[in-house]
Amino acid sequence: MAAMTRPHNHVTLVTGATGRIGRHVVDELQRAGAPVRALTRRPERAAFPAGVEVVAGDFTAPESLEPALDGVGAVFLVWTAPPATAPNVVERIAKHSPELPRRVLYLSAPFRTPHPFFQRPNPMRDLHAEVERLLAASGLDTAVIRPGMFASNALHWWAPQIRNRDVVRWPYAGAETAPIDARDVGAVAARILIDARHARGDYVLTGPESLSQAAQVRLIGKAVGRPLRFEELPPDEFRRDTAGVWPTGVAEMLLAAWQAALGRPAFVTSAVEEILGAPARTLSRWAADHAAAFARVEASDARPAE
Repeated sequence: MAAMTRPHNHVTLVTGATGRIGRHVVDELQRAGAPVRALTRRPERAAFPAGVEVVAGDFTAPESLEPALDGVGAVFLVWTAPPATAPNVVERIAKHSPELPRRVLYLSAPFRTPHPFFQRPNPMRDLHAEVERLLAASGLDTAVIRPGMFASNALHWWAPQIRNRDVVRWPYAGAETAPIDARDVGAVAARILIDARHARGDYVLTGPESLSQAAQVRLIGKAVGRPLRFEELPPDEFRRDTAGVWPTGVAEMLLAAWQAALGRPAFVTSAVEEILGAPARTLSRWAADHAAAFARVEASDARPAE
């Protein structure tokens, strides 16, 4: 992996710091020796290593961000609120501490990518586009990262089935994606925040290989040491299974995206390797590192303690 650029002395504020990506960004920045401040709505519940400054702040109350922005020269921005306060939040970031470099790295989505998988209607698409528009008009040096499908989705989608049986029932076995490890996204984000050469970049981040959903399940099976079978689930049954459990519109968006992806490889980029100097982690490696999450639930484990 390429050597990390010497970290700057100003503070990097990480929003969404307890989330799937934010936590990795905090860890990577601290590992690089960069001063890091973690923003969360509930600091008392956050558990970060010594040396990480934890501060309170809430996008729904933009004035609460003022203390968190003191001395900050770079912001990792993960939008975690309804869109109404976005103009106020971006304005505060742009105007605070004008004597410091003012850089933002925004965690967006690959909706600008010309692949049918990413062109389906998406409830988050308009929000991301609006935040990007506000950042472009703010005068801030803005970079954007656009992760594709996360490998960790398998923990939420498939792990409950795999822990109990050797079959995954899911729609569109043949739909191909390029799952990316959240650790790679965090490492890329930290590099961009530290290295000014990436201050205005726009990067679509993917894993290194195009894999059908059925192939992904098979690779997880190899990691956990037992063969797994993919059983095609009709879309209507998937709708029934997720109704009332998933947010409105998410199931329809995914079904449309998977259907659109049939018959063609996933969109794959080399951005992770170009920025980090090492290839993106494969799904096989991710699955091996998370094999315990898919371990079979034995009958003795399921019985309540007496």
